[in-house]
Amino acid sequence: MTLIAQIKTATEAALKSLFPDTDFPGNIVTVNQTKPEFTGDYTVVLFSMVKILRKKPDEIGTLLGQQLLQDNSDLFASYDIVSGFLNLNIQDKFWASFLLNHFNDPHFGEKPKKDRRVMVEYSSPNTNKPLHFGHMRNIFLGYAVSEILKATGNQVIKANLINDRGIHICKSMIAWMDYAEGATPDSTGIKGDHLVGDYYVRFNEVYKQQIKEQVAAGKDEKQAEKEAPIMLAAQELLRKWEAGDTDTRNLWKQMNVWVYKGFNVTYKKMGIDFDKFYYESQTYLLGKSIIEEGLQKHVLFKKEDGSVWIDLTEDGLDQKLLLRGDGTSVYITQDLGTAKLKYDEYKLDQSIYVIGDEQNYHMQVLKLIMQKLKEPSAPGIHHLSYGMVELPSGKMKSREGTVVDADDMIAEMVSLARTQTEEAGKTDGFSQDELQALYEMIGLGALKFYLLRVDPKKKMIFNPKESIDLHGYTATFIQYAHARICSILRKEGYEKMPKNIRFQTFQLTEVLLPAEKKLAVMLEQYCSIVDDAARELNPGTICNYSFQLAQLFNSFYDQHSISHAENTEKKHLRLMLIIMTASILRHSMRLLGISLPEKM
Repeated sequence: MTLIAQIKTATEAALKSLFPDTDFPGNIVTVNQTKPEFTGDYTVVLFSMVKILRKKPDEIGTLLGQQLLQDNSDLFASYDIVSGFLNLNIQDKFWASFLLNHFNDPHFGEKPKKDRRVMVEYSSPNTNKPLHFGHMRNIFLGYAVSEILKATGNQVIKANLINDRGIHICKSMIAWMDYAEGATPDSTGIKGDHLVGDYYVRFNEVYKQQIKEQVAAGKDEKQAEKEAPIMLAAQELLRKWEAGDTDTRNLWKQMNVWVYKGFNVTYKKMGIDFDKFYYESQTYLLGKSIIEEGLQKHVLFKKEDGSVWIDLTEDGLDQKLLLRGDGTSVYITQDLGTAKLKYDEYKLDQSIYVIGDEQNYHMQVLKLIMQKLKEPSAPGIHHLSYGMVELPSGKMKSREGTVVDADDMIAEMVSLARTQTEEAGKTDGFSQDELQALYEMIGLGALKFYLLRVDPKKKMIFNPKESIDLHGYTATFIQYAHARICSILRKEGYEKMPKNIRFQTFQLTEVLLPAEKKLAVMLEQYCSIVDDAARELNPGTICNYSFQLAQLFNSFYDQHSISHAENTEKKHLRLMLIIMTASILRHSMRLLGISLPEKM
């Protein structure tokens, strides 16, 4: 139980003891950390009790404070009342006991496993182009949310839905057929996903030129867009694919293999993994069968051209196309099939879709359709919507070839880490392999942290140089604090101490100094922080806490020596504080997929 939970429980018990005939609502007790300008560690808000008890706040505070000290003398040292708030001081021996019990616990912050099953779907790339910078917020957000949910006891399945079929895939295929002259990743030396992406760009270049030519010949622009030869060829290829044409399917399989090999290299660089892969080519037929059931139940309807729709006007939306007149699928066709397949396989309590906010409408429609079809998966569908990321140069468009590939962004961040480290003269004592590992740790950590530190709902601009600032709100700052602690512990010979006698004789006889207590208080709050991040599905909560903890450690260490502590007791206390700080920094960053070096 967290300290705040203990204080709430104790306060509720005190209220019942003081006022046995009064019925209190479950949310009557609010506990916050005491503001720095006041004396105390935690504050009980009294105003919510005034109306029920018909007493003045200070009168309630005095009665409560006395009762809490009487009933919980091991927990509370004293109290103070300030303008309707009861400020409580926690006994120093509580903090000493807390540190002794948890200072070296690598799992502090985690909860026991429970039966709740959650699937987090993220990445979900198209096989017509490489992973690019625009995917990175999605990928890092999905991974971090998965790890945070795991830490709070959920059974988590990390899923990747591969968008491996559809008109966009056929565009890359037709351009390769027309212009590649048999080029392969092996023959060109180009990474497979990049090669296929090049032909997606080529398609759009040719498409634009053909539209221009047809308009010049007198056609209306919309007509030219529909009748451009390369677009008609791509549409015909899609029909062949859905009809199972052997040559079309074989080329599709070959090009997808190239792309998957490329994706796997990039995922490995990122340190990202998945438990389950779904493929739209394997779920769209299930989606079609769901649509057929919907027609039979009269939840869906057909138009004269044979296309299938759902009418959501009564829900404040509009009519939504679910299947084209020629029988080919649209995105939501396979999404219906995948949603059903996920639930049937895992009986999920929650299915989280990490998808950009431009798909808010699409996800709203998906959930509504599943509800109207009375599918058991419907209640658990949750859209984790996030804002788009731009570079200082503006938006990126893959069809125009203006995106920054994920591989190139990672390489740039590693290069920035190398430049920064070399300019700071911090390369002594490292082998070349150690330096390369350090540069990758710093560069990738900076990238992930910067993309995760902002509330997912907000749009953001990524600034590479700002993301790696050693003195800024960055992973680099946290990494340096961790390396600094490791250096202190090496100097103190902590790792050489036998584990069974570390601090075995520690007993607190002196009062904690303010900086010592502040650090202890913040360490104890970590469990609540992880819970908050899980509830809000927001890794930014972890980012903010970790940065503040690193700041607080720096402040603490600037004020108090460890090697020249006043006595052995103080030395051991401070060692426990920084050991736990390092442990929590490692744990919190691990939830975000970020590694911390022991030397920098």
